[in-house]
Amino acid sequence: MQRSSGLTQQLWERWMILVRRIQDDPRAARLMSTRIGQYLSCHPFSALTLLLFGAMAALPVGLFLTFALLTIVISVVGFVFFEAFLLFVGGSTLLAALTGIAFFSFLVSAVINSFFITIPNLLKRYPPLAKKGVNQEREGESETAGLKAM
Repeated sequence: MQRSSGLTQQLWERWMILVRRIQDDPRAARLMSTRIGQYLSCHPFSALTLLLFGAMAALPVGLFLTFALLTIVISVVGFVFFEAFLLFVGGSTLLAALTGIAFFSFLVSAVINSFFITIPNLLKRYPPLAKKGVNQEREGESETAGLKAM
């Protein structure tokens, strides 16, 4: 029993040293000079309740703030990746559309150029068709002129 009372006495002395050190701290002295500090020094039960609440609430508040910060960071990073994904899809779609338009333009240009090259060459190779068409027009003109003369 004496041993436990000796330990209790040592703990009490250490506790009092800690309390004096806290009271001598200038920040604590400033707090104790306010109305709240004076109220807490007159009502030790309320001070202990407030101290325990602050100590016990620190962990849940810290976890919540960490969760909120991580959620914001993940949302921002996710938004950036989603935007990058959308830009990639849009750019790929644009590239595919432009490639299709270029291919279509090339084909149409090739077809039209082939017509411009082949039709005059065909008309040059078959002179009877070209002369026949020209002669028919001249005959039509001469018949019209003959009818007018009458």
